[in-house]
Amino acid sequence: MKNDLDPQEAPINAGEIGHADQLASEAIRRRTFAIISHPDAGKTTLTEKFLLYAGCIDVAGTVRGRKTRKTVTSDFMELEQQRGISVSSTALSFAYKGYIINLLDTPGHQDFSEDTYRTLAAADSAVMVIDAAKGIETQTRKLFKVCAVREIPILTFINKMDRPSLNPLTLLSEIEEVLGIVAVPVNWPIGNGPEFCGVYDRLQKEVLLFEPTDSGSLQVPIRRVKLEDLEHHIDPALAHRCQEDLDLLDGAAAAFEQDAFLSGKMTPVFFGSAMNNFGMEAFLEAFLKLAPAPGARRSDSGMIPPDRPDFAGIVFKIQANMDPMHRDKVAFVRVCSGIFTKDTKPKNARTGERVRIKGSHRVFAREREEVGAAYPGDIVGLAISGGLRLGDTVHEGKALNYEGLPQFSPECFAVIRCLDTSRRKQMSDGLEQLADEGAIQVFEDSTNIREPILAAVGVLQFDVVRSRLDVEYGVKVEIEPLKFKAAAWIKGERANLEKLSTTYSSRLVEDHRRRLVVLAEDSWNITYMAKLNPGLTFRQFSEELFVPEK
Repeated sequence: MKNDLDPQEAPINAGEIGHADQLASEAIRRRTFAIISHPDAGKTTLTEKFLLYAGCIDVAGTVRGRKTRKTVTSDFMELEQQRGISVSSTALSFAYKGYIINLLDTPGHQDFSEDTYRTLAAADSAVMVIDAAKGIETQTRKLFKVCAVREIPILTFINKMDRPSLNPLTLLSEIEEVLGIVAVPVNWPIGNGPEFCGVYDRLQKEVLLFEPTDSGSLQVPIRRVKLEDLEHHIDPALAHRCQEDLDLLDGAAAAFEQDAFLSGKMTPVFFGSAMNNFGMEAFLEAFLKLAPAPGARRSDSGMIPPDRPDFAGIVFKIQANMDPMHRDKVAFVRVCSGIFTKDTKPKNARTGERVRIKGSHRVFAREREEVGAAYPGDIVGLAISGGLRLGDTVHEGKALNYEGLPQFSPECFAVIRCLDTSRRKQMSDGLEQLADEGAIQVFEDSTNIREPILAAVGVLQFDVVRSRLDVEYGVKVEIEPLKFKAAAWIKGERANLEKLSTTYSSRLVEDHRRRLVVLAEDSWNITYMAKLNPGLTFRQFSEELFVPEK
């Protein structure tokens, strides 16, 4: 485990906690956030630089003590390292300047966006990364919408200022016009592209000039100078343009308001280059000051404050085979109230049963460390054999259910075939696990149960299935696309189900929980079937929140 807690930063032993104010004091030190972006905006690079400046790694892309590993810390799956993309959310917990940071690195590619949406349910804030040359892109808009629904505060980092970029004023206007949120620049870039050499910190009223290094994997030296002296340190013409921009901002830009930021109506904007570490340290410092500590969360019992004495948390991610040596299953739980220790024996609010926990860990990507005590905002990995689903609430004391997780209707469908019939059992086991994780959905057709149907938000999920079945279960498969583009879950009285009318281009299947589902070529067909069957409900999951069914 990297960046172990310093003795003075170590959590109070759970047995010593006897008052709500002590519990609250631990929660105040937590910062739990997700990093979101369109693919290739620099999200994973920014994650690495957080770890670099926090002292978790010596060189960005290399875990401390493992100098031969030139892979990013958060991308630990074989497929991620091969393709250079994130396909699964990762939790990284570490200490920094007296705070406990819980960083949730999320996939940027839209084909894996459902994992990102679920992970946002565990975050208290989000860092939105924008490519300075491209501005607001499609996936950024989608992710922002989810944050807006949950009223998640967003800090914006405009990345790649060391490359030719859009005018910073244009970028601010685009954020406001496209996303409908007030953008307040906390710092301001001095130059862009090859000229980019620093930022002006509008809060601290000082200029930060960056000293380039031979490698962006190392921390960069910073010179702090007064604005009035800037022309003595850089090209006078560049200093003059910077002063003109700042004069314009002082007259036109809105003042930063913490309450507006916390309610999701305003975003503080930072400029920099994650690749070259320009602006990273200043961004980290501002993040600690601005980002909120864990607060009250919605449940069916009202708003639950973090200092509620009884432990409660929500399962936002399930991942199998993180450790190839143990072939285990880990449920990632965001602690929402109370204290979790290794002796905690929570119940599953959905079933009312005790959760059988084999072990509990603080998580740093694939690496683990036994939990001493976890407080509101912390992420705990529970090693389990089964029983938990995505969106489940685990708790001690009085039962409650936290707000559910988003789920989206699949748009891609395919038949999967086992190339070695003697490995069909292993394929079934693997598919069941992947379905539990929410990576895919698995349907069975009663007319051909030997060839399950896979459903996913994006086609790249099928590549993940193929790779993970091969690497983790020793099963080679063939995946053939189907013509379907929409699915709906059917509910109703038995008599109405027996008289169900379908269209010629649809197919009835069951999901892995034995719920009836119709697959269709498009949403119009599902709408038409709903008219043909007024006694039934056809439910297409979309961008709405839902509470998992019992």
